Amino acid sequence: MNDEAGRSTCCAGGASHQKTLAEKGVLLLLTGDGKGKSSSAFGMIARALGHGMRVGVVQFIKSRTDAGEVVFFSSLPNVEWKVMGDGFTWVTQNRAQDTKTAQAAWNVAKNMLQDASFDLVVLDELINTIQYGYLDANSVIRDLQSRPDMQHVVITGRGAPPALIELADTVTEMGPIKHAYENGIRAQRGIEW
Repeated sequence: MNDEAGRSTCCAGGASHQKTLAEKGVLLLLTGDGKGKSSSAFGMIARALGHGMRVGVVQFIKSRTDAGEVVFFSSLPNVEWKVMGDGFTWVTQNRAQDTKTAQAAWNVAKNMLQDASFDLVVLDELINTIQYGYLDANSVIRDLQSRPDMQHVVITGRGAPPALIELADTVTEMGPIKHAYENGIRAQRGIEW
């Protein structure tokens, strides 16, 4: 709980203390091999829109414009949604093109990160572009650090590098326990896309 001044008035275990909490944009990192990273980010979009916030989304790697979230959210007035990928790298098999595409997507993302009118920016599958060497991690980190003070950013993707984990305010690692695909069930409309 917080009082009017933003001080924490209670904490886990029932202990009470007066700690002033900072108000600033947070960087959230959703990583790991489990399903649900992007879905979690899209849930935060709904939450932000419920508060009248403006949202920008850049999807790296992914190329589907018929996915349910794209169709729904991109039709709303407070959302700018950019599907910028050529498809998963194991499909494209063209490193030069994938690098060029990732860099073009980063230019769009960088513009959003410099625009204080975006309250929330979601960079879906950004981690993968860093992992594959399509984007330079240090440049990405510099751009994230120089964003407007109150801008929130959510980044998704498998295998987050340590430097990005260090930079993030909140990191969640999603781990797989069981997936329908393992039992021969293909991706389902409304669930995976």
